[in-house]
Amino acid sequence: RLRDPDINPCLSESDASTRCMAENNYDKESCSSHFLKYKNCRKFWNSVMIQRRQNGVKPPMPTAAERDEILGAMGKMPY
Repeated sequence: RLRDPDINPCLSESDASTRCMAENNYDKESCSSHFLKYKNCRKFWNSVMIQRRQNGVKPPMPTAAERDEILGAMGKMPY
């Protein structure tokens, strides 16, 4: 279920941090930038989800296509 891009907005960031850990013999310090990017991604989409819930928008988490539109409208990655 967590591999579904409609459910998990930070799938690519999660994969990147996992890949980094595997490539660097699980040295957490080497992958701290990947962890930070994942954490910021989760924080950003969680705030979007909370705002949508407050506004009564269903579903609370935007689909993958909606997320692409949101990020496109911002012009750059917010995380």
